[in-house]
Amino acid sequence: MYSTLEEKYQRIQKDLMAGAIALVFVFLIGTSWYRLVEGWSWEDAAYMTVITLATVGYGETNPLGSRGRLFTIALILMGVVNIGYIVNRFTEAVIEGYFQEGIRLRQQRRLMESLSGHYIICGFSRTGRQIAKEFQAEGVSFVVIDSEFESVQKAQSQGYTAYQGDATLDESLLKVGVERATCIVAALPSDAENLYTVLSAKTVNPAIRAIARASTEEALQKLQRGGADAVISPYITGGKRMAAAALRPQILDFVDGILSGSDRQLYMEEFLLNPANCPFVGQSLQKAKLRSQTGALVLAIRRLDGNLIGGPTGDTILMSGDTLICMGTAEQLRSLNQILGPINSQQLRPPKNN
Repeated sequence: MYSTLEEKYQRIQKDLMAGAIALVFVFLIGTSWYRLVEGWSWEDAAYMTVITLATVGYGETNPLGSRGRLFTIALILMGVVNIGYIVNRFTEAVIEGYFQEGIRLRQQRRLMESLSGHYIICGFSRTGRQIAKEFQAEGVSFVVIDSEFESVQKAQSQGYTAYQGDATLDESLLKVGVERATCIVAALPSDAENLYTVLSAKTVNPAIRAIARASTEEALQKLQRGGADAVISPYITGGKRMAAAALRPQILDFVDGILSGSDRQLYMEEFLLNPANCPFVGQSLQKAKLRSQTGALVLAIRRLDGNLIGGPTGDTILMSGDTLICMGTAEQLRSLNQILGPINSQQLRPPKNN
């Protein structure tokens, strides 16, 4: 049993090609025999070979002796077996839909090659499905990779671009354009697989942002040492959120509403200050007047060296490479986007109406 649909399609192609080559070889043998042994012209030899292989029932082109008739019997048998093999494989390909699958695979390959600045989700389990749902809601370009055929089918049935392959292998990651991707999310069920995926992705594309899932604290530390930019443990994070829901329910509801609420009015976005297109580098927040110009609120500033300034004041100087974490309505953030330029190029999506 083949591991992927692409391998099945490639095997069918190889089988049909091998059958066609074998048929040509049999034709050459027959033509050569009638020409060199029987002494016929090339035209008569080729014609006799064709009608023999096709078993159309025509008579002999020229009289044949016992030796020639024995060869013709062998030629008929070789032709029947060879043509039968080709017809069998072709029929199987039509019934199983391999030709349609081949067209789909070519379209998918072209799509993969056109992806740039996209996100990669490794694993389409419960965690991966939720990530894909959030990515789709945000309107970002992403592709799902999973080794299980059923998971790939499920992803495709939901309208996602999906590829069947082992995310721990460089070859599979290259198929989904890891060298051109912005971020990879390793959401595989095994910590070891997530570690291998992060290592492979960072080897091919050192600039990619790697997010990984960890089941234990030990795995969390190993993934961080392996190059993951952020490691999330569903158990640790879930416990913290449950505690927050018990202790500070209103704050948690407010933050959840901003980050993932379906009917929220406020959004959060991060913006990168680039001196090439941002006129406010070197100015203070008070002088830049971002709040008065757009209505968006600057909640925090992440310096280029990683230092986080929470609740910056009007005297805080904006520096090249700063990441501004801002909150506001979709329209306010769009206005801020026009004068600052976000980290990613996606358009801020408008609020949904339930």
